[in-house]
Amino acid sequence: MRLATTLIALGLVGILTGPSSIADPGRIRARDLGVPFDGTPGELNAITDVTGVEVGYSTIISGNGSLEVGKGPVRTGVTAILPRGKKSVSVPVFAAWFSQNGFGEMTGTTSIEERGFLRGPVMITNTHSVGTVHEAVIAWRVKQGEPDAGGWWSLPIVAETYDGVLNDINGFHVGPQHAIQALESAKSGVVEEGNVGGGTGMICYGFKGGTGTASRKTEDDEGGFTVGVLVQANHGGKKQLLVAGVPVGRELAEKPGLSKQLWGKGDDVGSIIIVIATDAPLLPHQLKRVARRATMGLARTGSTSGNGSGDIFVAFSTANTEAARDKGIANVKMLPNERIDPLFEATVQATEEAIINAIVAAKTMTGINDTQVVALPHDEMKDVLKKYGRLTSSTD
Repeated sequence: MRLATTLIALGLVGILTGPSSIADPGRIRARDLGVPFDGTPGELNAITDVTGVEVGYSTIISGNGSLEVGKGPVRTGVTAILPRGKKSVSVPVFAAWFSQNGFGEMTGTTSIEERGFLRGPVMITNTHSVGTVHEAVIAWRVKQGEPDAGGWWSLPIVAETYDGVLNDINGFHVGPQHAIQALESAKSGVVEEGNVGGGTGMICYGFKGGTGTASRKTEDDEGGFTVGVLVQANHGGKKQLLVAGVPVGRELAEKPGLSKQLWGKGDDVGSIIIVIATDAPLLPHQLKRVARRATMGLARTGSTSGNGSGDIFVAFSTANTEAARDKGIANVKMLPNERIDPLFEATVQATEEAIINAIVAAKTMTGINDTQVVALPHDEMKDVLKKYGRLTSSTD
C-alpha cells in the first residue's frame, strides 16, 4: 500500500488494482446481459478458477488533452499472471505457445519451445514497455532470493499490444515499479476486467477493449478439469464483432449516430494476447495443441487475424509439480490424447467468452488529443441479440 500511495501522490498512477476475493456488485459481465455461451464455467468464470493461478495489475491513468510526449495523457499499465502464485513462482509449469499472426511480441518463447517449461510469471503491457517490464521481472525475482542467485538466469515472458491511440506510448510511462506492483498485487479470486492493467488503453472491434477472462469445467467423467483464459483484447475491425454468433458489430456500425463514434476504418488490426491455464496433466506438445485452439475461440468473435494483428497465445498446466526436478527420473502424468477433446472445446468456449467479457466490461475512454473510444452499448447489443433470437429469456 505504501508504494501505491506514493505513486498516486506523484501523479504517476490513477488506479492500482488486483483481483478481489469479493465480487464488485457493480461489475457487469456478458452473461449478466443475457449473452448465451456454451459450456459450464467455473465458480468465478475466470482464469483464477485454476487452483494456484494469481492475477495482478498496475493501471496508470493520468492527464488529459493534447499529447505531450513524456507528459501524457497516460492510459496504460501492466498485467501479471502467476501460474503457481507468488509463493511458488520459481516452480516451473509445462507450457507451450502459438503464434496465429506474428505481428507482435512475446518474449521467452524460444525457451518454452526448446524446453517445454515456463518458470515465473506471464506479463502483458504495451508495445514499447516490453523491455522495462522484462528487466523489472528479473530484478523482482532476484530480490526474492531465487535459487543459485550467483549464477541464476531468467527468461521472462512479456507480451504486448499497442495502446498508442489513447496513450502517450512513446513517453515510456511504465516503470519497473509498475511491473513490481502488478506482481505484488497478484491474488486469486475475482479478476477485474475492462480498462485495467495492460488492457487499460486497448481497443477491440472499434469499441473500448482491454482485459477479459473466463473459464470452463469439463464433466466429471471427462476428468473434471478446469481451463481458464485471460485475454488482452486490442484487435478486430468494427464490423467484424460477433456475439453468440450474432453480427453485433455490423448492426451497430450501421446504426446512425453510433457508427460515427466507432474507432477505426474497419480493418482487422491491433493484437490479442491469450493466456490459457489448466489443471489437466498435459505435456508441452499437448499444450501446443490447446494453444492453437484459442484461434477458434478468437474466430468465434469475428476476427480473421489480419495482416496487422499480433495474435499470440501461451498455455500452461499446473499439474506435474515435480516435472522439472534436477536429479533422478521425473515421473509425470499425462492425459491420453484420446481424452483431450473436452479440453479443446473448453479452450474455444472460454476464449470466446473472455473476449466478449473484455468488451462488455470496458468503459468509454478519452485519451491523447481528446481521442475518445466508446464502450460497447449494452442495451443496443441486447436489442441486436433479441432481434436474432439469441438473448436469454431472463433479460427479455
